[in-house]
Amino acid sequence: MEEKQFNIQPADRLASVQEYYFSRKLKEVAQMNARGLDVISLGIGSPDMPPSQQTIDTLCREAQNPSAHGYQPYVGIPEMRQGMSDFYKRWYGVELNPNTEIQPLIGSKEGILHVTLAFVNCGDKVLVPNPGYPTYTSLSKLLGAQIINYDLLEEKNWQPDFEALERMDLSGVKLMWTNYPNMPTGAVATMDLFRKLVDFARRHNIVIVNDNPYSLILNEHPISLLQVPGAKECCIEFNSMSKSQNMPGWRVGWISTNAQFIQWILKVKSNVDSGMFRPLQLAAAEALHNTDEWHANYNREIYGKRRAVAEEIMRTLGCTFDPTQVGMFLWGRIPDSYGDVEELTERILHKARVFITPGFIFGSNGKRYIRISLCAKLQEALNRIKTATF
Repeated sequence: MEEKQFNIQPADRLASVQEYYFSRKLKEVAQMNARGLDVISLGIGSPDMPPSQQTIDTLCREAQNPSAHGYQPYVGIPEMRQGMSDFYKRWYGVELNPNTEIQPLIGSKEGILHVTLAFVNCGDKVLVPNPGYPTYTSLSKLLGAQIINYDLLEEKNWQPDFEALERMDLSGVKLMWTNYPNMPTGAVATMDLFRKLVDFARRHNIVIVNDNPYSLILNEHPISLLQVPGAKECCIEFNSMSKSQNMPGWRVGWISTNAQFIQWILKVKSNVDSGMFRPLQLAAAEALHNTDEWHANYNREIYGKRRAVAEEIMRTLGCTFDPTQVGMFLWGRIPDSYGDVEELTERILHKARVFITPGFIFGSNGKRYIRISLCAKLQEALNRIKTATF
């Protein structure tokens, strides 16, 4: 009997995306480490400090409860939703109904998928910043949306050019992704920018989705898009416990918006997952009430000291940067002497055994920039770079 060749092809949608850059590049870094090269990664913004002690204590205590291990509500437990509402009131002065205007997420990355599925049909358009978080683009492509990039430029302080946006063909645009305080550039959020975004959303019938996980880090005046009157009607804001509460591996985030949007997003989410571990949710509720002293220590003092070292790395490499940046990264422009950014980052990787993120992964407007994470051994990285021969 002739054996028939087994030939299965992946879905066509996979042709529209590549493996996530960090997934690919960190394999190379892992191989170098396996050879004993001990690479320092200044790539991903994964906080290397612990959550608050009461957060850890709550998780450990609640996990001992024999009844705590079952399925949990899709909408999250009341204690965590209330904590998220309290967080918005405390830091931004924004009132949110914890029962109808908040949807917990298993991390913001998951939420990007849910929001896109809830609002965007195949063929609809999505406005995505360039440079911007790559997942805004990749998930939109996987779901059949048309990507319409809008430029963020250094000479415009990395903010949208609204005159240029008004000249674009905005027919069929459903969502506009924004991210302030900005990643990767560290540009600050301003109320003037947020007012312009709400006005733009209303006039063009576009939902603005602002990703806001960095507002408490190296930032004396955290603000929210939802502070603008009427923003809740046409905007969605993501927040996350990965950065401000040192909980990246816990995978806890949330969406804040109007009750109707929450219901549409819940329709998607309730068909995708089955909720978070209850002790984890109770611990998250504790973390949302961390003291002002805890936040001052971790989100300002420790990151402030690390930021000073990152700035010295930039100067050593001949890069220029805006000292008013906020967040857990430092974004800098490479010297004109380099043909492209990878010429510099690959030299640093192989000569100094330090991995630095090249800005092109965030879009074409990042091709002359690098990004340094504040979540690593920065002083040792600086010493290696200073002694390496480039």
